[in-house]
Amino acid sequence: MQIFFILVLPVILALVALLVKKHKIFGVINSAGYLIILILSLSLLIKCLTGGVISYFGFIYLDALSAFFILVISLVSFSSALYSMGYINKDIGAGLISKEKARVYYFLFNLFCFTMFFVPAVNNLAMLWVAIEMTTLVSAFLVGFYNTKESVEAAWKYIIICSMGIVFALLGTILFSYAFSFSGCPKSLNWSDMVSCAGAMDKNIIKIAFIFILVGYGTKAGLAPMHTWLPDAHSQAPAPISALLSGVLLKTAIYAILRFGLIVIKSVGFSYFANLMIILGIVSLAISACFILVQKDLKRLLAYSSIEHIGIISLGFGLGSPLAIAGALFHIFNHALTKSFMFFAAGNIVNTYKQHNMNMIRGVIKVLPFTGAMLLLGLFALTGFPPFSVFFSEIMILIAAFMNGSYLLAVLLALFLAVIFSAFIYHFAKMIFGNLPKGMNVTGEPVSGKIAFLFLLFLICISGIVMVFVGKDLLWIAQKLFQV
Repeated sequence: MQIFFILVLPVILALVALLVKKHKIFGVINSAGYLIILILSLSLLIKCLTGGVISYFGFIYLDALSAFFILVISLVSFSSALYSMGYINKDIGAGLISKEKARVYYFLFNLFCFTMFFVPAVNNLAMLWVAIEMTTLVSAFLVGFYNTKESVEAAWKYIIICSMGIVFALLGTILFSYAFSFSGCPKSLNWSDMVSCAGAMDKNIIKIAFIFILVGYGTKAGLAPMHTWLPDAHSQAPAPISALLSGVLLKTAIYAILRFGLIVIKSVGFSYFANLMIILGIVSLAISACFILVQKDLKRLLAYSSIEHIGIISLGFGLGSPLAIAGALFHIFNHALTKSFMFFAAGNIVNTYKQHNMNMIRGVIKVLPFTGAMLLLGLFALTGFPPFSVFFSEIMILIAAFMNGSYLLAVLLALFLAVIFSAFIYHFAKMIFGNLPKGMNVTGEPVSGKIAFLFLLFLICISGIVMVFVGKDLLWIAQKLFQV
């Protein structure tokens, strides 16, 4: 029954947001609600790992893969709810938004979270498409939340490009349904039915259909070259929403690709799925590395970093060994937490310096001592420096590439990671330790924001340390999650 509370609570919180006039009180209620959802999500994952598939009326279908993604969404949603308390209060104090608009923010925040929780919960592939389209429609209002020329333009670009992508995903879904209709199995759009009859489906149609799926959902996931909406949307959205967009919205599209990918693997074999995922992964890494090198906008830099990490995840699934899949799943978890952490830091910096241009941001450690320290830790965590958790998931994928005999792929991955690491050190060192701009003084930081930082930092550190001791268990979990 956990899934019903996980889906219903955000809807209830969205309605309550319109009724509670004091945004500070609702901020506490909202955070408490997402703490409950987090506990329920953890319980759901344990139940699916130990008890198998949970299904309700054939509509809700939860296996370990579904529950894993729900847990990741709940972790970022809870931390974003915490961070939103201080962030929205600062925006009201600065006159950027009114108290009435703060209520609209929380209403949209909860609807957005509901749509993301809905994606991994549904069995029907048509409803999966609807759920992902819902995430676009709701989050577009949050991208354009500040109603500036840049944010409105980014929101329209986001809607147009992702809607075009989702049309390809719809065509792919229709083709999968067409191939399934000739398999001799009962007509259905449920994933559980399709995957069981995958071997009897027309292989040529499946191959074409999966290309449509990759282009469609790959657009939403931020896979290059379909990524063009992502830097604008992530840079213009409020910081907590940027964390949700980068941390978990992209992962819901990856989830959709994996669901269709499992059908492809059982129908036409693993190599077809693997080759496409590896190609898109390498292209994403190459393009993101180039843009990260020359980037001047702080939040756009983090957005291009998301494209990089989606590329790494794609490579992990493309390699296909249990170690690589475990690394890719672990990287989904690590990137969600670490990128949210960095967007929170970026939000504090932009609010204080009133700009995104990294050339004009200097001395963060002096102006925002706590955020500056968190930014320094986040820099090393995001670029895969040990002992942070991203290091372990990246090294797992790198080792898997060598073990598979994919030496060129391993060298390219290591090269791109080295280039991106160097670029991040160059950009962030100047911001953190540069000379303090005139007129800038030490600024106070909200307690709720500090709690959000420490919550994520604890998970980023502890998951990396725990990995040393539970490596074999993670391989078992990966087999459960991805049905290797």
